[in-house]
Amino acid sequence: MKKDQGKIIIISGPSGSGQDAIIEGLAKRGVLFERVITTVTRKPRKGERQGKPYYFISAAEFQRKLANNEFVEWAIVYGDYRGCTTEELKRVKESGKIGVWKVDTQGAVALKKKIPEVITVYIKPPSVEAAVERIRARGLDSEDEIQKRRVLIEEYLKPEHDKKFDYIVINNNGRLEEAVNEVIKIIGGE
Repeated sequence: MKKDQGKIIIISGPSGSGQDAIIEGLAKRGVLFERVITTVTRKPRKGERQGKPYYFISAAEFQRKLANNEFVEWAIVYGDYRGCTTEELKRVKESGKIGVWKVDTQGAVALKKKIPEVITVYIKPPSVEAAVERIRARGLDSEDEIQKRRVLIEEYLKPEHDKKFDYIVINNNGRLEEAVNEVIKIIGGE
């Protein structure tokens, strides 16, 4: 068995911290990984499709899967269900590649307790304002939704959150490559 087979790296952070940009940066740099795809009940945004970057299902279907114990973890985030099925995690572990799993902050903390061998990387924006401006720049959320996210960003940038994660990476504005390099070092060093 290859050294990295079955290794799971959780990438987490508040909205606007750049988790997706870092994961895309890993792919562009040629890091071989298999993305763990989360199942969500929200509607796809522009440019999203089934399996890229999420599996989209109805709330009723999600609840059916919950009742059948088909989720490794799940949470309600911004009013929508999201979680990872046991089947999806098995698929990634059997791929022979490092698994990269984008998980919301509360889910990452819960997963570390449940699956201690996962490696958690917390991506932080340089400030609350930087995260809010990144969210605005995407042009996908209403101002009301952005303000709801701001409250969580403020909470998740408190220093006490840092100690819940194995690694902290600051994704400074205009310095994405540096953050990607840090994550590559983490993946390679584990």
